[in-house]
Amino acid sequence: MYGDRITMIPDLMGGRPTVRGLRFAVSDVLEYLAAGMSVEDLLGEFPFLEREDVLACLEFAARQARYERVAVVREAA
Repeated sequence: MYGDRITMIPDLMGGRPTVRGLRFAVSDVLEYLAAGMSVEDLLGEFPFLEREDVLACLEFAARQARYERVAVVREAA
C-alpha cells in the first residue's frame, strides 16, 4: 500500500500527489515509466527516489484508474 509514500500537501505543487512530500509529482514518475524508462534507470537518474516510491506511484495510479464515476441522468419534471 502506498501509505505515507504518496502525499498531497495543499501548499506543495498545488496539492498534486507527490512522493514523500518532495517536489516530485507522482505523475512525473508515471510519465517517465510510460516513456520507457526502467525502474532502475529512474532510480539512477533520481537518487532520492526509492524502489518502494515507484511501486507506490504505480499502486496509486492503479487505484485511481479503478475509480468509477456513475452518471445519473435526471428526467425533466
